[in-house]
Amino acid sequence: MHKDLEEFQDLLPPSILDEIEAKCPPSKIKKVAQKVLEEFEASKVDPGEAVGLISAESIGEPGTQMTLDTFHFSGVAELNVTMGLPRIIEILDGRKTLATPMMEIYLKSPYNKGKDIRKCALLVKETKLGELVLEYTINIVDLKIELTLNTDKMALLGLTPGELAKVIGKGVGKDAVVKEEREGGLSLKFKGKEDRGLNDLYKLKEKIKDVYICGVKGVSQVLPVKRKEEFIIITAGSSIKKVMEFDFVDPERTLSNDIFEIAKTLGIEAARQAIIDEVFKVIEAQGLNVDVRHIMLVADTMCASGEIKGITRYGVVSEKASVLARASFETPIKHIINAALTGEVDHLNSVVENVMLNQPVPIGTGLPGLVAKIRKVKPE
Repeated sequence: MHKDLEEFQDLLPPSILDEIEAKCPPSKIKKVAQKVLEEFEASKVDPGEAVGLISAESIGEPGTQMTLDTFHFSGVAELNVTMGLPRIIEILDGRKTLATPMMEIYLKSPYNKGKDIRKCALLVKETKLGELVLEYTINIVDLKIELTLNTDKMALLGLTPGELAKVIGKGVGKDAVVKEEREGGLSLKFKGKEDRGLNDLYKLKEKIKDVYICGVKGVSQVLPVKRKEEFIIITAGSSIKKVMEFDFVDPERTLSNDIFEIAKTLGIEAARQAIIDEVFKVIEAQGLNVDVRHIMLVADTMCASGEIKGITRYGVVSEKASVLARASFETPIKHIINAALTGEVDHLNSVVENVMLNQPVPIGTGLPGLVAKIRKVKPE
């Protein structure tokens, strides 16, 4: 560390000191550090500051101005992404089922330069049999279905007709036999001699279209996109754990907008960061200005218990220690009756319950208690 920075060692975080040393010329290091320290001290929160209320106002007011837009990739009707207010509500409510789950898959070199990008995208996408068949022919005499395969697409996925026949065999179960034909096609025929009609054959034809072949289940659409100097794959559908198993995927940068999936795969700290990034992304896209620390406070509140809890009466609000604070949110009668039945005591330690009872709130100047020694004067 530079000698001029040693006096700031206990006053500034190490990451800021490292940045000053890396970016400033040696002659100006002390002056810059002094200025940074002033800014750092000014940005600190005063004791007793009502941070929750300020964060609620700072996010709520721009949120009210936010439009109900949904953003989609032009030219790809299937790949739309929920944005604006619906996305903010989705995140802060802690919804497990998303309207449009998606991933941004970053690739390792040389794939991120465009090498085999179409093949990589196809390997990620969930492929069903219907996408690999060019033509279905129903043979009425022999009661069998003949499949003409898309050999180009199969070659990209590294599949042979023999391997495909095994996968279809597992998909249809014991009902039918799958055979490989000479021309590279496949045929399906019912097992046994029991009476099977043309109607059953048509039903089998529709059933085999949805047989899962390869790829990541749930990823219905893929779109290779060039972002700055590299290619990435954007997907409709999310399964981050399965995607990370591919050797061409960069697991350290790959993102998903499914916060619960991130928590399950990478842990609660990663989920907290995902909440901050996702909310900030929406706010930034709408052209609004909200300090990231307000969003960080909300993310901390949602993840403090080690699980993601939405800001709803079933999530964060249900865990409040104060009966009156819980009752102030929604369903007040239920909370008050339950508290009365169990003999719950409210110590009035927080803001909401004191406002309800018209008492000074324990924030700001109301935070410290005044202790006075009263001296009794004896009458003469």
